[in-house]
Amino acid sequence: MSTEMVTAFSALAVAVVTALGSVITAVVGRRQPRRAHRRDDFTAVTDKLGDHIARLEREAEQDRQQAEQDRERITAQDVTIRYLAGWVRNLVTHIRASDREPPPPPQPVPDPARAYLHDVGL
Repeated sequence: MSTEMVTAFSALAVAVVTALGSVITAVVGRRQPRRAHRRDDFTAVTDKLGDHIARLEREAEQDRQQAEQDRERITAQDVTIRYLAGWVRNLVTHIRASDREPPPPPQPVPDPARAYLHDVGL
């Protein structure tokens, strides 16, 4: 082999290594913005999820407060119904004690209400 051939092969080898280095650099350089982009997407998704979780927590707290108000209202209604049922029971007892029969209810008694009127005798 002549000196010119060795020089040509070495130049070819240097060109191939340079080309491979350029390709590798381009691939690595192109990946970097994608990772940064993915990181930005992850941050955006995390922020949105954080906002969504905060909204759900607010709604859950509002639901808890509404449930507490509903429990208080139902308790008050329960006390009122028990008071009225006792009052009607006393009126019926008083009317029956005077040898009279109490009047029937003004309208048909609904089936769900029958379970609560057995105390009164209606």
